[in-house]
Amino acid sequence: MDHDFIGPHSGPMETFESLVRAEFAPRNTYLNTAAMGLLPSRTVQALRTAVESVAAGQPTDMFADVEAARASFARLTHVPTQRVAAGASVAVYSGLIAASLPQGAEVLTAEADFSSVVNPFHIRGDLKVRAVPLERLADSVRPGTALVAFSAAQSADGRVADLPAIRAAAQEHGARTYVDASQAAGWLDLDADAHDYVAAVAFKWLFCPRGVAFLVVPEDLGGIPPLFAGWVAGERPWDSCYGLVEELAHSARRFDESPALLSYAGACRSLELLEELGVDAVRTHDLALADRFRAGLHSLGHEPVPAPGSPIVSVPGLGHRQGELSGAGLEVSDRAGNLRAAFHLYNTPSDVDRLLDALSG
Repeated sequence: MDHDFIGPHSGPMETFESLVRAEFAPRNTYLNTAAMGLLPSRTVQALRTAVESVAAGQPTDMFADVEAARASFARLTHVPTQRVAAGASVAVYSGLIAASLPQGAEVLTAEADFSSVVNPFHIRGDLKVRAVPLERLADSVRPGTALVAFSAAQSADGRVADLPAIRAAAQEHGARTYVDASQAAGWLDLDADAHDYVAAVAFKWLFCPRGVAFLVVPEDLGGIPPLFAGWVAGERPWDSCYGLVEELAHSARRFDESPALLSYAGACRSLELLEELGVDAVRTHDLALADRFRAGLHSLGHEPVPAPGSPIVSVPGLGHRQGELSGAGLEVSDRAGNLRAAFHLYNTPSDVDRLLDALSG
């Protein structure tokens, strides 16, 4: 992989490049972050240390790693740490929010959004779930809409939701908003405070090990019932191991799942790296590569799905070439018949050109 990064090679960009060089060295052309992000070397080392500590019978303090990861995610999304729950799955948190709604409540969703965002609302069976095109979400909020649930960036094709417009429409009609930021957190500077609920898995653009997810709730905890509250949801967890948990955490920690500790041992290091790099620098880098790919596609006569301001590029009709490209060392996805390429901080212009060359052949 050629590490020719976008931008001038001096000052802050030199720091960006040197950090990325030190942490990532893929052996192929990896353009599939929308499926799974690559792990930084510091994260791999932290995982190795944690695993070996367990094997030796002297486990490291991985609960401290959970708290470090929670605090880091809070800083990255501009909310206080006490508003962040730590878990493993967006679907679990979608189900928790679905359980908080009264019978017959209307939930507005985007058509063909990721199943983990929308399916729990359908499973309830007694909610009115309405789906509209992503571009019409804001205009489709109406009196009686209780919740607008949608992805900040679409998994299938990278289209980015108009977050301010949707939030304004929801506020006008007294609805809450629930944003799945799994395909956005890590490159989009997301203000979670602008929304009622924000969930995200961390194994994509946050390049954490799988098994890590976060939920941001309002200061008043959003009226969500802590249905799966176990001992970790107690205000004093180690005093809450047996019988009824007498006092639930006064913070979003009451919505914690029992953590996948080994995953969090690595996650805190991945999020630490993202904070060092800065989301703005990552976004600039990622979008420049995506724009380069879009321009190259046009020169080849291909028209990607319009998704301005997104590092995910989806090309209709080319999904069948995924296997061939993978065999040539170019990792992309086939989603609904579309070829999906996702550009992140460890990618370079050479990666883009290599994919374009393969597609032109």
